[in-house]
Amino acid sequence: MDKWTNSDIFIIENLIENNTIQENTLKVSRKNNLLEAEVSPSQGKFLYLLARIKNAKRILELGTLGGYSTIWLAQAVGDGGIVMTVEYVENYADVAKQNIEYAGFSDRVKILKGDASDILVKLIEEKTEPFDMIFIDADKASYPLYLELSLQLSKPGTIIYGDNIVRDGELCKENSTDEKVIGVRKFIEDLGKLETVESTALQTVGIKGYDGFTLSVVK
Repeated sequence: MDKWTNSDIFIIENLIENNTIQENTLKVSRKNNLLEAEVSPSQGKFLYLLARIKNAKRILELGTLGGYSTIWLAQAVGDGGIVMTVEYVENYADVAKQNIEYAGFSDRVKILKGDASDILVKLIEEKTEPFDMIFIDADKASYPLYLELSLQLSKPGTIIYGDNIVRDGELCKENSTDEKVIGVRKFIEDLGKLETVESTALQTVGIKGYDGFTLSVVK
């Protein structure tokens, strides 16, 4: 465990530039007692680079929290791009709004407050333009539903990223009664059955512990 943490710290210190905006995001989030559940700096930079490689201009994020990952994604889409981020907890959304305004990205981030599945259904009904990238990091038990709905907001080439799927190794427990584990297991099983996407998953270790993510591309 110490090796994971220390190695991650070394990576962050050498590859992730000091960012006063993101430091402020974390400071404000802690001040408002938000969960320390945001992605790590190296994971945030990974999301940023993934969006840059994709040249994503339209990103959908499920789970805003304090806006830490949102700001990474907003940096990636650049001027004229848009990040739509969905948050159920009103206090989280309010803190995220404050952080996004401080970062200067209010023009390229739209916070949608409410239940993610309801909002996704509404976006589908409104025939919203498909997204280039979808980052799923919300209620784990609902991941299978989020996948089903996200596919209706995708197009060929859309990247779908599902976070926190290994759950400290609980993923492999077939008889788990944890709704979060059950949700991510079905999410991965559903991905494997789809003929319309290509997917893989990677396990991760570091300052956020032992976890992992799925990465999919719509055909």
